[in-house]
Amino acid sequence: MTPDVPNSPEPPGPLVGADWLAARLAGPGLVVFDASVGAHRGAGRRIPGARPFDLDGELSDHGAPAPHAMPTAARFAEAMRALGVDDTDTVVVYDGAGVYSSARAWWMLRAMGFDRAAVLDGGLPAWTAAGLPLQDAPPAYEGPRGSFTARPRPGLIVGAEAVAAALADPAAAVLDARTRERFSGAAPEPRPGLRGGHMPGALNLPFGDLQREDGRMRPAGELREAFAALAGERERLYFSCGSGVTACVLALGADLAGYRRTAVYDGSWSEWGLPGPASGERPVAVGPASAETAG
Repeated sequence: MTPDVPNSPEPPGPLVGADWLAARLAGPGLVVFDASVGAHRGAGRRIPGARPFDLDGELSDHGAPAPHAMPTAARFAEAMRALGVDDTDTVVVYDGAGVYSSARAWWMLRAMGFDRAAVLDGGLPAWTAAGLPLQDAPPAYEGPRGSFTARPRPGLIVGAEAVAAALADPAAAVLDARTRERFSGAAPEPRPGLRGGHMPGALNLPFGDLQREDGRMRPAGELREAFAALAGERERLYFSCGSGVTACVLALGADLAGYRRTAVYDGSWSEWGLPGPASGERPVAVGPASAETAG
């Protein structure tokens, strides 16, 4: 039997566990989103009542040059209303990979001024491992419209010019969430036509380094150590990846670690790594980051 819970349960932070969600799942004022992408999208099962947060579809701007670009505030608000989200709701987001694209959905909500959102630690694998119930159906919603209001926060999602300025700023650090092989240029990019390598001056922190073997996020102290090992005492952090998705895992980890001056590069390497005039001739470095860069 599900215990009684207050309306619109306040999440204890940007990360909640499977037990926390299970205890409140049937309560009022709670919206659960499945933000899975790629092979994990449409897997045919969901946490009971989960609705689709479609990063491959309506919740990305497909007119932008890079995939998974943030839609306008008006389009985002319309999508949330159509999915039944009210301003007073609490939102929990998960994905089928663990903590992957769910962090992108969480960051988008924050960028639109919505703070009552959290990521399910370990995602659907953690929920399943705990023996909690699943529905044999893809995420869906056919209920009433919500009252969601977008209140954009400038600076949480930024473009190439802001990142270029951060690379030249000794008080800031740009962290790249891609694998070490992609960062160094040793492995090809999965998106055709992109140059290999990284932004000169960027630092490499693969998003998987912030997670435990079971796919959950590391404790706050370990996360702080991981960021400080690269960024030193710099508190202004900018995050990049392939298309702005796993950069948000770094944003989540930084938030858990206590960083408050952070931003995500929306276009990420899908924009910066374009060849020739398409990228504005942005510089690219190949090989691991130097000791001087690591500061």
